[in-house]
Amino acid sequence: MITNAVEDPHQRVGAAGQAVAVQDEVYVARQPLLDREGMLCGFELKAHIPVVPDPDPANFTDSEADVAALKQAVKDAQAARVAVAKRAIQASAHPDAGGALAGHMAYVDASREMLFDETLRLLPPARFMLELAPDLVADDMLVSRVLALHGKRYRFVLDNVTQPNETFAKLLPYAEVVKIDFRRTQPALLPKLAKVLKAAGKILIAKGLDTQADFQTAHDLGFDRFQGYFFARPQAQGMRRAGAPRHALLNLLQLLASDPTVAQLEAELKLNPVLVMHLMRLANSSSLGLGHKVTSLREAINATGTNRIARWTQLLLYADGRKVSLEDDPLLQLAATRARFMELAIERLPEAGRDEADAAFLTGVFSFVDAVFGEPLDNTLDMLMLTRPIRAAILRREGALGMLLSAIDALERGAWSDLEAASAQLGPLTPGDLASLGLVAAAWAGVADSSAEAAGLERIED
Repeated sequence: MITNAVEDPHQRVGAAGQAVAVQDEVYVARQPLLDREGMLCGFELKAHIPVVPDPDPANFTDSEADVAALKQAVKDAQAARVAVAKRAIQASAHPDAGGALAGHMAYVDASREMLFDETLRLLPPARFMLELAPDLVADDMLVSRVLALHGKRYRFVLDNVTQPNETFAKLLPYAEVVKIDFRRTQPALLPKLAKVLKAAGKILIAKGLDTQADFQTAHDLGFDRFQGYFFARPQAQGMRRAGAPRHALLNLLQLLASDPTVAQLEAELKLNPVLVMHLMRLANSSSLGLGHKVTSLREAINATGTNRIARWTQLLLYADGRKVSLEDDPLLQLAATRARFMELAIERLPEAGRDEADAAFLTGVFSFVDAVFGEPLDNTLDMLMLTRPIRAAILRREGALGMLLSAIDALERGAWSDLEAASAQLGPLTPGDLASLGLVAAAWAGVADSSAEAAGLERIED
C-alpha cells in the first residue's frame, strides 16, 4: 500500500498549551496529460500531503522558557515538514506509482523541502519533471539549488502560472515547461503569455481544461500539452461520436446480456473483426492453459467464456477510432481504471461476492458512456439494460457502488476532502487504501501486449 504515516511525529507544548503534531497518510493519485493529437503523454502525480502549521507566537509569553519553547516549536515544525517531504518523494517513487504511469513521464509537485532533501534522488530525472509552485520563495539559496539540480539533468515546470511574478522571472531560465492555469488566467492574457513563452522555446501545458471548447482554445493558441477531463465529457458532434463500429459493439453487448447461444454469439462476433482477433489471441495464450492451438472462432468462444468477451467489448466502446494503442488512449484508460478500481475496492468491503464485483466493474466501465455516444446518460444506460443499482450508482451516486464511484472521481480530481468523505462511508477502506487501489487499477489498465487478463489489456492492432 502506497501510504505513509509521518514517523515519530514531533510534539512539544509551549506555556500556552500549543502542540505541534503531525501524523497523517501521504498518498498519491494521477491525472492525465494529453498531447496535441489527444493521446496520453504523461501523468501528474498529485500527492496528499498533511499540512504542518507554524507555531503561533501569540500562544507563547515573553518569558525565557517560552522563548526557548517557541524556537524549539519552530524547529519541530520544520523537521515535520521535511519528514512529510520525504514521504511524498517515497510515495511518488513507489513501484505502484511507477506502474500507474504506464511508461509515461511523471510530473510531481516539488516543495522547497523536497528540493533540498537528498531523498529526491529516488526520482530519476529521465522519468520525473519537478513542478515549482508560484508561491515558492525564489531566494538565492533556492535558485542555487535549482541550478545545481538542473546540472544533474533534473527538469522543471513552472506550475499554476496565471501571470508573471518575481518567482516566475527568477526561475523561468531553468524551466523547460510552463503550466498555465486556464481557470484562473484572464482570457485576454492567454495569447500574450503563449506567444512570449513559445518564442522563448518553452513547452506549454494548459491546465484545468474541462470542456472541449477550452481544449480547442488552448490548441489554437499553440499549447503543447493539455491537462483536464475535457476528453471524458459528452460532445454533441466531436472526436468520439459513435460510428458504425461502436453501434456494432453495443449490439454485441445487448446480445451478451441475453444469455446467447454459441451460434448467436459467433454470428455477431463475425461483425467485429478486431474483437475476433483479440479473442483468438487470448484463447491461444498461456493464461488459459489449453495445451493446444485454437483455430476456430467457436472454439475460442467456448475456451474464453462470455464474461471475458463482455468485458473486452465494454472497454472497446471507448477505444479511439484511429490506429492508436490502447495504453495511449486517454478515455479507454480512464474507463478501464475506474472499472478495475471499482472491482478491487468492493472486494474489500464486507459480504461482497462475485456478483457484486461484476456489478462494480460494470458501474465503472459505463460511468463515461455518455462521452462515447454524445447522448443523455440515462438514455444510453437504458440501451445497455443495466440493473437498477448500477443505474442508481452512475446517475445519482447511490449505494455502495455510488460511493465507490464518488471515491474514484475524487481521486481523479485530487479532491482529498471528497475522498475522505467517501472513505467515511466505505467501512474499512481508508483514503490511503482507496488511493493505493487506484494506482493498482491504473497499472492494470495501462499494461499492453499481455495475454493474461489479470495483467491488463492487450494491444489491439489492425
